Amino acid sequence: MGFIIKPLVTEKMTKITDKSSVERTYKVKGQERTKKAEVKVGFIVKPEANKVEIKKEVEGLYNVTVLAVNTIKYAGKRSSRYTKSGLVKGQKNAFKKAIVTLKEGDSIDFYSNIE
Repeated sequence: MGFIIKPLVTEKMTKITDKSSVERTYKVKGQERTKKAEVKVGFIVKPEANKVEIKKEVEGLYNVTVLAVNTIKYAGKRSSRYTKSGLVKGQKNAFKKAIVTLKEGDSIDFYSNIE
């Protein structure tokens, strides 16, 4: 059963990927520490999917090793508009984002199939 709906290719996700893929050095109480570079990729998944199912599906589809999965739930937003027939009310679908951390050296290229 496919839990992944589509990959997230937005400016915000690109910023998260770029920021996490660089090794950083910082000081804590006088000691210098280094944070390893990690590749993070985002997906929109079905709201009923859990982290284990998302991890299995990403590893199966893209042949990569997943270290961690972070999920964020978004509620459906209500919207209304005025038309000739009167006020029309509706609601957008709820969805879930998954930010997947990949093993060092692994990467996913979403643009490889585009000609």
